[in-house]
Amino acid sequence: MIILIIYLLIINTAGLLLMHADKRKARRRVRRIPEKQMFGTAAFGGAAGIWLGMRMWSHKTKHASFVIGIPLLFIVNTALVWAVVWLINGNGQ
Repeated sequence: MIILIIYLLIINTAGLLLMHADKRKARRRVRRIPEKQMFGTAAFGGAAGIWLGMRMWSHKTKHASFVIGIPLLFIVNTALVWAVVWLINGNGQ
């Protein structure tokens, strides 16, 4: 269980930092972080960090794919974490 918590903290921190870095790059007009990387991070458990970064820095909030996709991935992440916790606790037998 502790491994899951550490993983989620790391992946969501990475997602948050990814959004911050991309916002800074956008302001400087330099090469950006690919959207695939942001969605990949969100899909592997970092949707909360990406979503928080969107809100904190008003980044990607005009892109429908982010406004709809990231909250949906957050729901999927939440459901998967719940399922893993449920299985770890032995309720899946």
